[in-house]
Amino acid sequence: MRPRHKLATDECADLQHALDHCDTLRELDHLVTGFADMLRHRRGQRLDDWINQAKAGSIPQLRGFAEGLLKDYDAVRNGLTLPWSSGAVEGAVCRIKAYKRSMYGRANFDLLRTRVLAQ
Repeated sequence: MRPRHKLATDECADLQHALDHCDTLRELDHLVTGFADMLRHRRGQRLDDWINQAKAGSIPQLRGFAEGLLKDYDAVRNGLTLPWSSGAVEGAVCRIKAYKRSMYGRANFDLLRTRVLAQ
């Protein structure tokens, strides 16, 4: 779904109409947009409040998601707060795994090593 500020006027009106008539949808919209704001603007200091709201809410899937965030709280908080990312490392690992899968059963480790180092 597009961010709300990018919706056309009639789409905004339709969304507002749906939110006005459904409490669950209104709660979902509030929690999802709050979490998206934390992600987009690195506002990890709001994580505790968001988790408490989600756990107190009526949507079981969001309560489960909040519980899952608590299981790895430090990593989630750091990911929402700190400017560093492991994206480059994860991308390299994914690329190497793709090479490994494509060469499975056809080549040995030496050829895989050469292919990875050649990139």
